[in-house]
Amino acid sequence: MAHDDMMRAALDQARRALAVDEVPVGAVVVLGGKIVGAGFNQPIWRHDPTAHAEIVALRDAASRLANYRLAGSTLYVTVEPCLMCVGAIVHARVDTLVFGTPEPKAGAVVSTMRAFEHPALNHRVNAISGVLEEECREIIREFFRERRGKVGSI
Repeated sequence: MAHDDMMRAALDQARRALAVDEVPVGAVVVLGGKIVGAGFNQPIWRHDPTAHAEIVALRDAASRLANYRLAGSTLYVTVEPCLMCVGAIVHARVDTLVFGTPEPKAGAVVSTMRAFEHPALNHRVNAISGVLEEECREIIREFFRERRGKVGSI
């Protein structure tokens, strides 16, 4: 299935975040069946609160395509986007969001709110959840499990 393949590419990006001790979230932007943008969480080492995987991937795609509008694209992200990222997705005119696992504390697609459904928005995004959900959930769980273990051993 194409969704699985593209989510595996997003998981590869999440592993890149893990390698630099960032929360392992990864994203890829797909247009015409090809990855045109990729990103992973980078707010800590970039000193940038907006450097979430989704926004990094959207910026990469917009730069490569020389267009801030990504109409016809699909964004694959390992974890449900937050409200900031939902806003960026809408502004970029992404057609479809595919995410792996819900984010019960900050997810703004289905968990804490349904931001894509706000009546004031001038663009609608289709959302698909649960693609490679277990793999996406496990990489996050393991990261925080290890973090808690390090804190407890100090």
